[in-house]
Amino acid sequence: MPDTVRPVALGVLIAALLVPWSAFGQADTTQAGAKEAAVRRLSVDDAVRLALEQNLSLQVQRLDPQLQDLATAQVRTAWTPTISSTLSNQSSTNPVSSFLAGASSQLVNKNFGLSVQANQQLEWGGGNYNVTWSNSRAESNSVFSSPNPALASSLSATFTQPLLRNFRIDGNRQQLLISKKNREMSDVQLRQTVLQTIRSVKSAYWDLAYAVDNLKVQQQSLDIARESLRDNKARVAVGTMAPIDIIEAEAEVARNEESVIVAQAEITRAEDALRQLVFDPKSPGFWSMTFDLTDTPVFRAQDVDVDGAVRTALDRRTDIVNMRKSLEADDINIRYYKNQTLPDLNVQAGYGMTGQGGTSYTFNDSFPPVVTSVQEKSYRSVLSQMFGNDFHNWSVAVTVGYPLGRSAGEAALARAKVAYSQSELQLRSLELSVATQVREAARTLNTNRKRVDATRVSRELAERKLVAEQKKFEAGMSTNFLVIQAQRDLATARNAELQAVLDYNRSLVDFETVQEAPISGGGVTLAASSGSSSGQ
Repeated sequence: MPDTVRPVALGVLIAALLVPWSAFGQADTTQAGAKEAAVRRLSVDDAVRLALEQNLSLQVQRLDPQLQDLATAQVRTAWTPTISSTLSNQSSTNPVSSFLAGASSQLVNKNFGLSVQANQQLEWGGGNYNVTWSNSRAESNSVFSSPNPALASSLSATFTQPLLRNFRIDGNRQQLLISKKNREMSDVQLRQTVLQTIRSVKSAYWDLAYAVDNLKVQQQSLDIARESLRDNKARVAVGTMAPIDIIEAEAEVARNEESVIVAQAEITRAEDALRQLVFDPKSPGFWSMTFDLTDTPVFRAQDVDVDGAVRTALDRRTDIVNMRKSLEADDINIRYYKNQTLPDLNVQAGYGMTGQGGTSYTFNDSFPPVVTSVQEKSYRSVLSQMFGNDFHNWSVAVTVGYPLGRSAGEAALARAKVAYSQSELQLRSLELSVATQVREAARTLNTNRKRVDATRVSRELAERKLVAEQKKFEAGMSTNFLVIQAQRDLATARNAELQAVLDYNRSLVDFETVQEAPISGGGVTLAASSGSSSGQ
């Protein structure tokens, strides 16, 4: 074998031995990387569905209606009946100061009592009742005490009913009505959060789609620049171009490589923005997953009914609905404070029954008296006597109260009326602002629709210009500078078209959202601006 062939054959053999092993290593690395970075296919509808399930801000807002339900339940405890009982046992020992005490050395009195009481504030009419059942057993060592031991039981009930102030509405009912309005407002706020979340998810999705398409545009520009550089090197090699002309082409390649790097960074930034809206941070592979978007921002022109959109917004916008419910809450306050200016007129009725028993003694007329007979009445007899209504009492009372001079209710009523007038003006101002926002969103949508048509024509012309400039350059009728300038113009035109389509889709989302909920962060006007791309 010749000496010149041996090194070549040896090199081929070594390469044949090394290539399979390096290929295996590269395959293992690729598989490991695939395991670490999972790819998630995602459509717009999938992103919205996942956000409605896992978005943290939305989960926080979903707890608010539950808190309002608990607040309403807490207010209702004002009408919960209360039952209480008292058990007492007393004993007293006193020195005898007179023979009329009926004891020789000391006078001992013992008393055992048990009472049960129930009371409740009534929701309707503002009245309240109180029922008390009392039982007692009294015992003494005095010979003059009769009955001894003495048993007693009484049952009494009182009912108080306001006739003017606190009749139709009182503090508890005011708080209940306000808590119900707060519950309704929390539902509206939840709906607003849902709509704003959907809008944010769709915007983030289209931003990521734009970033992906922008990377493709920058890569195409880089490929064109590299092809142009290869052609220039070939011309230099055959002597039809000066070597110094390659520098400009190399600079263009370097500039496009930078644009590709920036576009790749924009993709990761857009992925982070989307993942925090769509997924729960506890999800496996939250930070490592990448997205394969199945939907792309396409242009579908839609007609805009501005007047209909304004009517829809004035009827359904969450901030307007909440303002109207706030007005209803102010009206409740006015009703309450107006009621508090009435005289305090209450009627109170009571009824009671009593029964008594124990060991009763009958004495003669001698002194000291002598017991002639003993009669026993059990506790059952006491209850029978009480419920038989043998001994009863009743009462009816009317109380009237009215402050002299200006009352606190009148001052609060005047303040509530001023607050209501202020809220009415705020509602009118909000309706005007909402109508302006809807009209601006519609104007932005129409503007972006025209931008898409204009940028599409501009991109087509830039493509034709680049082809023409390359043909002229090949024929020696143009310069390398003009070819590079045409390449830049094409990249700019492509990015402008992508940006216009993105802005149109975002403005379409904004136009749909602004009729239902306010758009935070000035999203109505942001989509109208023509954003610059990294390739420009």
